Order: sequence, then C-alpha cells, then structure tokens
Amino acid sequence: MKLLSVIVPCYNEQETIEDFYAEIMKIAPFFKGKEIETELIFVNDGSKDETVQEIKKLKAQDERVRMISFSRNFGKEAAIYAGLEKSKGDFVVIMDADLQDPPSLLPEMYAGIEEGYESVATRRVSRKGEPVIRSFFAKLFYKIMRKISKADIVDGARDYRLMTRKFVNAVLGISEYNRFTKGIFGWVGFETKWIAYENVERQKGQTKWSFWKLLIYSIEGIVGFSTAPLAFASIVGIVFCILAFIFLIFIFARALLFGDPVAGWPSTICIILMVSGVQMFCMGIMGQYLAKTYLEVKHRPIYVVDEEV
Repeated sequence: MKLLSVIVPCYNEQETIEDFYAEIMKIAPFFKGKEIETELIFVNDGSKDETVQEIKKLKAQDERVRMISFSRNFGKEAAIYAGLEKSKGDFVVIMDADLQDPPSLLPEMYAGIEEGYESVATRRVSRKGEPVIRSFFAKLFYKIMRKISKADIVDGARDYRLMTRKFVNAVLGISEYNRFTKGIFGWVGFETKWIAYENVERQKGQTKWSFWKLLIYSIEGIVGFSTAPLAFASIVGIVFCILAFIFLIFIFARALLFGDPVAGWPSTICIILMVSGVQMFCMGIMGQYLAKTYLEVKHRPIYVVDEEV
C-alpha cells in the first residue's frame, strides 16, 4: 500500500490544530479507497503557545500523527524542508494548519497526479480579505519575479502542493541554507498542474506574516533566484559615469567661455547627495548577495530538532 505524507508547518497554531486534523480526517477515506495510507507530519517551528501539547494529544489517539519540534523558530522555509526530509510517503503534500489551504481540494489534486503530473500546485485567484496594499505589492512581486527569474512562479501561488516522490527528491537535492520554496519548486522543473481557488480567510488565530516580513521574504526570493539586481546596479553605475563625464565637459567648456564664477552650491550639494544615495543603494544590493554567500559557506544546519515523536 502506498503512503501520503501531509506536512504541516506550525507556529503558534494551538487554536487550529484540532480543526485541521478533523478536516484532514474527512479526506482520509478518499485516499483509503485508492489504497493510500496517510501520515501527518506536524513541524513545530519553535511555537510559544500550546501547539506542541495539542499535537501530542493527537499523537496519543492516532499513531499516524508525527511531530518534529525545533529548538527555536527557524522559519517556515526550514519547517517545510524538515518535513520533506522526514517524509516517507510516495506522495507528499504541504499544507498550512490555518485551513487557508482547503483539504477538500486534495481529491482533485490527486487526480492530477493520476493524469501523470509530477506535482499539482494551487494558486489563489482572489485576495479577498487581505489589505489592498499587501495585495498590490504581492502582485507586483510575482510580476517582477516572472520577468527576472528562470523559476516558474505563478501569481497567487501557494505552498499548498501535492508532489510525487521524484519531485520531492529533486527539491531535497537543493540543500541551500537560504531557501525560497516557491522558487525552488519552479526551478526544479517537471510538469505541474495548477488548480485555482478563491481565497479562504483564516478562521482562528492570527497571521504571522506582517507586511515587513513579507517584504523581507520577497527580497530573499529575488536575491535567491535572480542576478538581475546586480545587473541593474552595474547599469546604474555606467549611466552615472557617462552623466558625470558629460557634466565634466560642460563645466570645462563653461569655464573657458564664461569664466568660473563661484555659484551653484545648492545644486552641487543636491547632486552629491543624490549620487551618494544611488551608490549606497547599489552597495546594498551587492551586500545582500555577499551576505547570502557568507551564510551559505558557513554550512550551518537549516534547522535543529529539539524533539521528535
């Protein structure tokens, strides 16, 4: 009999664990009919609430439940990687515990696997309930990524994805420290079927993703899967060198023709400040790449396990 591994990253999700389990159990008979057993792998990402206790309660009543608990908060990307590493299933699906990834889609997703796809992914067609500014920048991010990266990242893509073991092994083969799972999924290739659905709002608990965290996450994605920012910094540098050369000729010619009166100090200061700002911006871009390289060469573990049951 084959096995389906359900990976559930958790961070302060004590209010949603039981509801999530109940919803998954409604789908389990479908896979049972396909001769597929189910295992649930909850990855506790250093939660500060009673998440671990709630998972252990489920473990006590259902041996199919497994838990990996980190020593601290390593982030969702590390939790996903740990779940993939520990999974044993012929098929693996990643889901959020807050039920924003509807378990009811799993039969349709599995149908895509039966059609021959190596992965079946989901995307939101609407962002109902989200702040307007967050939706705007999210769409802008996906648009930029599609233009500057070779990774196939679809607008509204979720981490909610059903994969074959071949696909999972390919993802695990990319063991980099700075992880951006959406980009990795697109980078490894394989034929993927996309299923669209309307946004489902969180019913309990609070979202852990603030606008600032999402902004940092998007920068990590761009830096991790494109060198376009470096090319942009180089082009800006060339443009400013050309402008400086033209301005130098202008100043030299004006001095020869009209003398050299001491004037224009405000504009000079403004130009200096502007150029300095551009330089600092470009240095910041290069600094991001250097920082990521520094973290990679240290070869630190992606996560540290405190408890596994």
